[in-house]
Amino acid sequence: MLKPLMLVLAGLTLPGLASAQNLVEGEHYEVLPEAVETQVDEGQIEVTEAFWYGCPHCYNLEEPLNAWIADLPDDIDFQRMPATMGGDWNQHALAFYAADELGILDDTHSDFFHAVHEEKRSLTDVGAIADFFSDYGVSEDEAQQALNSFAVKSRVNQANARMRSMRLMGVPALMVDGRYLVTPSSAGSLANMPQIAEALVDKVREEREN
Repeated sequence: MLKPLMLVLAGLTLPGLASAQNLVEGEHYEVLPEAVETQVDEGQIEVTEAFWYGCPHCYNLEEPLNAWIADLPDDIDFQRMPATMGGDWNQHALAFYAADELGILDDTHSDFFHAVHEEKRSLTDVGAIADFFSDYGVSEDEAQQALNSFAVKSRVNQANARMRSMRLMGVPALMVDGRYLVTPSSAGSLANMPQIAEALVDKVREEREN
C-alpha cells in the first residue's frame, strides 16, 4: 500500500526560471525510470495533476494552478487524476469520476475542495456525496447510481493503476508528458509547480523538434 508523504514546503521562488535550459534534473524535477503512456492526441503534451480532495496542499495549489490552466496553449492537454490510496482517498476519487459522468464536474470540483477544507465536511460516504451533488441539478438517486456504477468504479481502478505506474507516493504532483514529475519539494513551493511544469513543457517541445 502506498503511503502519502509528509511534504515540507521550502517557500522558495524561482523568478529566473524562464526556460527549459534552467531546469536541473533531480533538483527541480524527477524523471521516471520508465515513461507512462500518455492519453492525448498526437502533437499534444499531457500535463496531469494528481490530487486528493482531503489534502490541504492540493487545496492551496488550486489558485496558482487554475491561473496557469486559464492561459494554456492549444498543444497542452491538462488532466486531473484523483489519487487512490485507499479509504477516504478512494471515496473522493469516486466522487470526482461520478461528477464527471454526471456532467457536473466543472461546477463541483472547486466547491468540493471548499466544502472539505472550509466547511469541514468529510464527504466520504455515498449518501453525503449524493446529497452534495443534489445542489448541482441532479437528484440524489442519480448521484448514487453514478457513484455505484461499474463505469465510475472502473475509472477509479484505472487511476490507481496509472498512479502506481507514475510511482507517486504523495500529492499534489504534476506529471509532464508521462515522464517528468514535479512535486512541492522539487519545485520549492506550491506556487512554483505550474512554472516548472511550463518549463518542462518547453523541454518536451524542444525534444520533439530535434
